[in-house]
Amino acid sequence: MSTVTTPAGRAAPTAPAPSRPLLDWRIRFAALSLIWGFSFLLIKVGTATYAPFQVTLGRLVFGTAVLAAAMAVRRARLPRGARVWGHLTVAAFLLNALPFSLFAYAELTVPSTLAGICNATSPLWGMALSLVALSEDRPSRVRVAGLGLGFLGVLTVLGAWQGFHGLDATGTALALLASLSYPVGWIYVRRTLAGTGHSHLSMTGAQLLLATVQLAVVTPLFTTLPTRVSVVPLLAIAALGALGTGLAVLLQYGLVAEVGPTTAQMVTYFIPVIATAAGVALLGEDLTWSTPVGAVIVLTGAALTQVRPKPVEVPQT
Repeated sequence: MSTVTTPAGRAAPTAPAPSRPLLDWRIRFAALSLIWGFSFLLIKVGTATYAPFQVTLGRLVFGTAVLAAAMAVRRARLPRGARVWGHLTVAAFLLNALPFSLFAYAELTVPSTLAGICNATSPLWGMALSLVALSEDRPSRVRVAGLGLGFLGVLTVLGAWQGFHGLDATGTALALLASLSYPVGWIYVRRTLAGTGHSHLSMTGAQLLLATVQLAVVTPLFTTLPTRVSVVPLLAIAALGALGTGLAVLLQYGLVAEVGPTTAQMVTYFIPVIATAAGVALLGEDLTWSTPVGAVIVLTGAALTQVRPKPVEVPQT
């Protein structure tokens, strides 16, 4: 559920590693997995009372506030240049405003467990798109096999042999489109914002700020003010933004800087497991055998798509 332009996507050069963190990276990795895994439950709770656009706007407001505080503490400045802000506007739409809204609308009709599993298809979409959009990203047999296996897992989760019986097609399609939006955004960022010279924190802060502005414009056009304020859903939205967007971004950045993007991105494979456990245990959502089995197949396929061939060493003469 990566929502920002990460160093792995080459959006900006990696900042110098900070002083030794207080918490071991494994603890922060587990915390990030839990935060993003529970995000789908929080979306479900928020949309029980508030409109999806309102949930997304609240999420972005609280997330941007956390990033703004972090920038103030570190004295980071927003990036400059009309070109950079123009590309960041597109990135904010593809990586934040659009997928956040799609997931919120999807969870009106599909369980949070299914939304979390759909999110795990992002690496699959990413590989499929990179074969077309990134000429330097050459496929291998293992990666192609992973792509096919991953989408077989999607069909298993959805119960294709039953004709998708009992499944809301619209909600499922929205969740899958949300997961597709992330790699589209990453590819766009890689093509347009690589090597800008701005820090990751300033780029991310600007990106979330722009996404907040986009939702602030759209939300009043399609929603009305709620007649009453429900405390629990509101707290869920606040946690979704402050933790699931703001704090999660900072944790992700710290992990990438310390252990590298490959290890940090492994969090993707824990998110659907936690989302499923949370949905079943806390929301009482139904769980059939095809959901966990399909999720394992999806995650296996996604892992295979990330396998890179080892560089061939040229003997020196």
